[in-house]
Formats: sequence, structure tokens, C-alpha cells
Amino acid sequence: MPSPHTAARIVVVGLGPGSTQHITDEARVAIDRIPHRHLRTSVHPSAHLVPDATTHDDLYETADSFDDVYVEITNRLIEAAREHGEILYAVPGSPLILERTVRYLQERASDDEGIEVDILPAMSFLDVAWARLGIDPVEASVRLVDGHEFATAAAGERGPLLVAHTHANWVLSDIKLAVEGADGADPVVILHALGTDDEQIVHTTWAELDQTIEANHLTSIYIPQLAAPVGQEYVRFHELTRTLREQCPWDIEQTHETLIPFLLEETYEVVDALHALDPDNPATDDDLIEELGDLLFQIEFHATIAEQQGRFTIADVTQGVHDKLVRRHPHVFGPKDGDMANAGDTDTVLSNWDEIKRVEKNRTSVFDGIPRSLPSLAYAQKVGRKASKVGFDWPNVDGAFPKIVEETGELSEAVGQGDNDAATDELGDLLFAVVNVARHLGIDAELALRAASDKFRSRFESVEQLAAQRSIDLRTSNLEILDGLWDEAKLIVSNPPN
Repeated sequence: MPSPHTAARIVVVGLGPGSTQHITDEARVAIDRIPHRHLRTSVHPSAHLVPDATTHDDLYETADSFDDVYVEITNRLIEAAREHGEILYAVPGSPLILERTVRYLQERASDDEGIEVDILPAMSFLDVAWARLGIDPVEASVRLVDGHEFATAAAGERGPLLVAHTHANWVLSDIKLAVEGADGADPVVILHALGTDDEQIVHTTWAELDQTIEANHLTSIYIPQLAAPVGQEYVRFHELTRTLREQCPWDIEQTHETLIPFLLEETYEVVDALHALDPDNPATDDDLIEELGDLLFQIEFHATIAEQQGRFTIADVTQGVHDKLVRRHPHVFGPKDGDMANAGDTDTVLSNWDEIKRVEKNRTSVFDGIPRSLPSLAYAQKVGRKASKVGFDWPNVDGAFPKIVEETGELSEAVGQGDNDAATDELGDLLFAVVNVARHLGIDAELALRAASDKFRSRFESVEQLAAQRSIDLRTSNLEILDGLWDEAKLIVSNPPN
């Protein structure tokens, strides 16, 4: 056992791109000298040069994600180093090229956890790749990208790109699908098993990328140039928003405050488009696409204003919401042994979300964070729901129904007394009681009232049509005529002609 005052040491060596001739003498000496040895994976042509090593291949079969694998390997290595004082850790290629476990070890060491990480330089697959491709990566400005993160890491890039960690054909498929505007004939070079007897340099096309060879852990690809960069459409849209803000007189004059009405209007138009969606009619998607675009423009517009003011950018917005969603989904992204790791149903997910949010915001009241600018019915429903979560509620809808009767009586009494202020107060209580009934029934009061309003509108439009057909002036007609037209309209709306 090491002394408690002696740092545990992890010596990291690289096994090179594949062939045993590419391993450095320094790495061989370290392997011979250190008896406690670990391999990230035994699936490498030179792994046999590290005898009696503990491998971590089992994690690749049991963990939910690659990041979970790398975190657990890091934990195992630190535990082993503390037990033995010094261990050897061998990784494929170079320890400093796309080797996330080494990065995690360095981060833990920088946190002063009594860990020292000694990294020995090694040859990577990149050195062989540049030789086979015949290019100088510096002069050609080649960007190295992780295949698992291609859609985000290559955003806005046109190439050239060298993409590693393309260890399976499904990874190649994901890369191919990430570039919507790519021409199927665009050239791609597949680099397979570089520096080994099984080496293949395959020149293929974008269309055939995932169908040319059986990819494995020794596969990478070289993309000389993309016809359209990854994320091109969003990048174009982002630049357009900047241009409008800089050159259009109307856009230049806008502020966060003046844009609020447009933000609300576009939000409601998205809601209308969602209600109009027909699962059997793909053409109804067009309105939703348009309205989502209009709403996205409002978000970009606010971010552009803030960027010009030097306050924040759209990158801060997207990073913020990304990180927040990761934090609030511990059952998806958190440690598997965490307090909130198991969330097998929606109720548990929502409960965890509220607790995490409460801690993050340092909130003292259950109502903290409810926007007062919400539409009144939505605001009432959210207030009632928050109070319910701490037990201030009826056990079921049977307790909520009598409040409607009670508040109706109090409203009638206030009206009878001619007290307008009291009537306003009692009417609010009555509406709140109705919202509580809706909440207990699992009905969204805002949507229910909107649907009722739409139904009334449709029926009254039918009344107007019937009146016009019969030359009836609605403004001068008596109640009996209006009721008759209304009853007819109800039948028409409820049973529309085929």
C-alpha cells in the first residue's frame, strides 16, 4: 500500500496505430517495469505486448453510453493506482489523440485528488494517415473530428476533415445522414487498419460510405471537401439575422421590449398550426414548418440584439439549454448509481425535475419561477398544481366540484348587492375553482376554453350564413329567431355535410 502522503501514479502509454513496430522503446520499458498493468481494450493488434493486464472490455457491453464507459474506466484506474501506488495504463494509438479516458484522468489529477498522471508520447494513427494520404495536415488545414460527435463538431465545416472513432457501419451511416446537402458522388477515403498487414485505403463516394467495408475500431475516414457544410442551413439563417439587424431600418430600430408582441403572436400561431396538424395529411406540416421558423427567428433576433450589446450570443443560449437539460435528466445522463438514476415513470421524472430546479434556483416558495405574464387560465392551473405538490389540495375532483357551487352563490350575492368590486373578486374565485376541477380531471383549462371558443365561433359563423341566406338582420331579430338559428347551426357544425 502506498503512503497516504504519496500520490498515486498512473503511467499512460500508447500502443500505436496497430503494428508492433510503431510502439516506442520508452513505452516498452514502462510496460516491463510496472507490474500492475491495465488495457483500455484488448481489441488492438498490439495489446498482446502488455502481458497480465486487466482489461475493461466488459464495460463496452454493459454501459449505456461510451461516456459511461470512459468515466467508469477512469474510476477503476484511480482506485487501482491508490491501491498499488503505481499502475500502467495502455491505450490504442496515442494517449493524447481522441483518448477521453486520459483527458478525464488529467482533469481528476488537476483537482488534486492525490493522483499523478504521467503520459509518455506515442505514435498515433494520424502519422500513418498523413503518409498514406500524402498531405501535410497543417498546410491543408485538416480538422480532426470524433465520429460520435460529427453532427455538432463539424457544424459549419466544409473540409478537409479526418474523422476518427468510426468503428461501426452505423456510425458511418450517421455521418452520412448528418450532411443533408451532400452529393452522393462526393469523394471519401476510408482508412482501415493503418500500419497493419490488413491495411486498406479505399477511395469511395458519399453514397457508398457505409456500404464499402465492414468498419471496426481501426477505421477512420478522410473527407477532402463537403459540398455543403454540416448545419449549413442554420448557419445561413444565423448570418441572415445578423445581416437584417445591421442593414434593415426596421430591424435596426427594434429592442427586446418592442419585439415582445411579435414573440407572443408567433407563439400562438405555432399553437394554431399544431392544432391544425392532420396525421393523414402531410401537407399540413407546411404551416407548422413556417410558423416554427417564424418563432425561431424571434429567438435569433433577441440573441442578435444581445450579441451586439456584448451581453451574450445564440451560442450561450444553446449551450445553456443543453447543459440544463443534461442536469435535469440524471436518469439519462447522470451516474448510474446516483440518487435520481432510476426514473421509470413520468411522475418520477417530473418530481426529480422540480427538485433539481428548486436547488438550482435556490427557491424558497413553491410558486417561485411561475411567470406572472402567463395567460390567466394557464397561470391559475400552474399555481394550483404547485400548491398541490406540497399537499395543499383535495384528494380528488369530488372535493373541487362543490367550490364551483359555493363561488357561484357568492358571485350571485355580490351582483345582487350591486357591488362591482366584490363581483370581480368573486368571479375570479369562480374561475379559479373551475380551473381546479380541470386540473383534477387532467384537462388543460386554457386549451379547453380555446376549444369552446372555437366551437362557439364556428356555430355563430353558421348562424351568420343562415341569416344571410334568409335575408335576416341579426341586429334587429328577436331572441326567438336567434335561438332557432342557433339550434340549426349546432346541427350543422356537429354533423357537417360530406
